[in-house]
Amino acid sequence: MKHLSFQKPIVFIDLESTGVNPRFDRIIEICLVKVHPDGKEDFFVSLINPEITIPQDSIERHGITDADVADKPKFEELAQKIFEFVKDCDVGGFAINRFDLPLLKTEFDRVGISYNYKDLNLIDVMAIYHTLHPRDLKTAYKQYCNKDLENAHRAEADVRATIEVLESQLESHNDLPKDIQELHKFCNPKDPNWIDADGKFIWKENKVTFNFGNHAGKTLQEVVKDSPDYLSWMINKDFPEDVIKIIKNALNGIFPSKD
Repeated sequence: MKHLSFQKPIVFIDLESTGVNPRFDRIIEICLVKVHPDGKEDFFVSLINPEITIPQDSIERHGITDADVADKPKFEELAQKIFEFVKDCDVGGFAINRFDLPLLKTEFDRVGISYNYKDLNLIDVMAIYHTLHPRDLKTAYKQYCNKDLENAHRAEADVRATIEVLESQLESHNDLPKDIQELHKFCNPKDPNWIDADGKFIWKENKVTFNFGNHAGKTLQEVVKDSPDYLSWMINKDFPEDVIKIIKNALNGIFPSKD
């Protein structure tokens, strides 16, 4: 880190997990590298038993199976050691603001450890990359078409440039789907745990679970039983049609099935 001036250690973090929702998923592997101002490095890495089944789509992403973590320590067994490693340190990583830090904080919260990373200096390499390499239409037009976009932000110029960029992308990248439906899936990846299109409800341990609002983390069955008025209120609000359908069916005793 000879090009960065800093006075206290920076811990670089990367987590592998059971899924992509930092509110409900669990850590299955953690790697921490602590870089001191004098150049010294400390290292901590461990597999972690998440105490829940690892979904197949996550296994395909990182290759870690239930068998790999079956005999590994649970997070609560490592929590104090991890906290001692990261406390009083600034934090670095790739996409840490969006995923790693919220997930780590959730795990700490579960075992009663307070970790307030909002007060730290956070160095997100992904944010640096996106800032230094803008991904707007003007930049894409220059990259793919080798042209300067004139009259940018005028409707006709922008839409014609967009068509040219798409044609160039399809020509340049052989791995891009050439079928419209497959390209739609590429452009709009859906979390496999989402039940509705916006992820208001998710699968958690094969149960329909709220992923927003005051009932986040509760199952739909629990809310039907304990707070049916809340569901009636949702029906009369501006929620998407698929969410309303799930709620109406639930109030009639019909719940989504994962099978």
